[in-house]
Amino acid sequence: MNLIKIAQETFYIEADALNRAAERLDQNFLDAITLILNTKGKLIITGVGKSGLVGAKMAATFASTGTSSFFLHPTEALHGDLGMIGKDDTLLAISSSGESEELTKILPHIKRFDIPLIALSGNQSSSLGTYADVFLDISVEKEACPLGIAPTTSTTLTMALGDALAIALMEEKGFKQEDFASFHPGGALGKKLFVKIKDLMRTENLPIINTSTTLKEAIVSMSEGKLGTVLIEDEKGSFTALLSDGDLRRALMHEGFSLEHLAIDYASKNPKRYNNTELLASEALEIIEKGRIQLLPITNEDNKLIGVLHIHDLINAGIKST
Repeated sequence: MNLIKIAQETFYIEADALNRAAERLDQNFLDAITLILNTKGKLIITGVGKSGLVGAKMAATFASTGTSSFFLHPTEALHGDLGMIGKDDTLLAISSSGESEELTKILPHIKRFDIPLIALSGNQSSSLGTYADVFLDISVEKEACPLGIAPTTSTTLTMALGDALAIALMEEKGFKQEDFASFHPGGALGKKLFVKIKDLMRTENLPIINTSTTLKEAIVSMSEGKLGTVLIEDEKGSFTALLSDGDLRRALMHEGFSLEHLAIDYASKNPKRYNNTELLASEALEIIEKGRIQLLPITNEDNKLIGVLHIHDLINAGIKST
């Protein structure tokens, strides 16, 4: 038995069904888009079995792309949750046969409340097709399952049609990258577009010394600060220099080196700093990478230290440069 060939045949069957469905898209698809766009409430998805699983995914996709939506199981609707559907909502029901018992039982109640109904089914003459205001055809010539039993091609097509609706709605609404990120604040895009310096910078227990601090004392502060760096302020409390562990290693090579020397003598004078805490963390990471530094001191307009941004904190937070 050639399992690769069987797997390839599954792809071919499902791809063919998708191509056929794409060719037969018509005014009904546009009517469904119009109906959803004009929905003042929520788009509620319902279905049983595999259709229900696909419906739950569709509801999540709609919700994350700007169309307020949730999934409601027909059985739960029959036992009280029907009240979750309001007069301003639209129902999108999925059933390949159009005769799923749990689903058809709620249809009279849906129409009694005059709730608009979009049907995704393979049979327009079915109960679901008859009740529908808009009918979208998800019929397939055959399932990829060799027994023709397990929903395979039909569920793939249904999911693709749901994606097509979501993408078309995004286009009509002018849904942008920023909108998507606002629904995904924990994702990579959300972090890139919304997390700022102020959200990640360290502000407490900073390893700050002054210009009269010796190297010996500076090493103690560096160890306690756990940043591999000490920050140096002048007599007025202004940030003036930075001593890194790299500076310290280079100092060891100096003739006449002594731990009793002042740290400022070996520090990097006027190091890179930033004073806009509203800057995106992704842009701050770019500054750090281009400057080949590990720590970016953050100051206020008076050059007073208010925090530091370490490259490790950015990486641990999942921040990536623009």
